[in-house]
Amino acid sequence: MTISEGQSAPATDAARRAMIDSQLRTSGVNQPWVLAAMMKVPREDYVPAAMRDAAYIDRAIPLGEGRSLASPLVHGKILAEAAPSANDKVLLVGDAKGYLAALLGVLAGNLDVLNPPEAAGKRGNGAYSLVVIDGAIENLPKPLAAQLCDGGRIVTGIVERGVTRLAAGRKTAGDVTLLPVAEIGMPILAEFAEPKRWTF
Repeated sequence: MTISEGQSAPATDAARRAMIDSQLRTSGVNQPWVLAAMMKVPREDYVPAAMRDAAYIDRAIPLGEGRSLASPLVHGKILAEAAPSANDKVLLVGDAKGYLAALLGVLAGNLDVLNPPEAAGKRGNGAYSLVVIDGAIENLPKPLAAQLCDGGRIVTGIVERGVTRLAAGRKTAGDVTLLPVAEIGMPILAEFAEPKRWTF
């Protein structure tokens, strides 16, 4: 379903309801708290004005400067896998003014946001019980893994041989292991590319 700028609140509410019923529920995202958050946050407010008509389509939307807004299903699955709660201190790697930040703001007890270039190199202090990365990565930098407290969770996309998958992990004894959850198309974050290796 598409919407146009200036349409009434009932029309945009209908677009969100159609997104939930035709994209999320049919793909296994049925957690009431996920659906309630995605019904509450107006996705059309987080896309360029020229793309508002396509805010609820089932694919990524270009935002400019090499960034994209992932499809609604990607964000629904990220939230379902992350299961943020009022007890969580969450670090989002993404856009502080973006759609996923708004969704997590509804669900998490405490939310901090780092943009991808900053997060890729910032030293961690083990302060977070949950790290969510809004996109797919090839490499999880040690400084970012260090942001997690022991036992903390991480949800991200990963890139394996050109295929993107949702993945989740937990920090145990100082190490983070990511396990694929589901194959799903999502934007790739260039800041987390695998370091190039010399070959002879």
